[in-house]
Amino acid sequence: MKDQQTVFEEYRREVYRIAWRIQYKAKVVRKRECSFNGFEPATTSFTSTSDNKVVVRQLINALPSDTGKTVIFKLYIQDKTEGEVARELNMSQQGVSKWKRKMIRELSRMMSS
Repeated sequence: MKDQQTVFEEYRREVYRIAWRIQYKAKVVRKRECSFNGFEPATTSFTSTSDNKVVVRQLINALPSDTGKTVIFKLYIQDKTEGEVARELNMSQQGVSKWKRKMIRELSRMMSS
């Protein structure tokens, strides 16, 4: 029979895991709700909005990797979660996260040079 301290630690770990999952889900929902995808401020003109979209597409197309382009496009243009992109591309969520970080570094490098 397990002693009381062991049972307490098992419950504590399980509650921690559940809390982490809830926190992660809330973060995903908050990201979606705060997304500016499709939101255009009233002060921008049609020309500047379309110019911005063209520049963003050109930057994404300039990325060296097809997988990286797809990941960035789905995450930021289509506003999907890393998990959704991972399922679509048949890869792990961690793999999508690594591609995202790598491509953001590459975009930053491209824009600074």
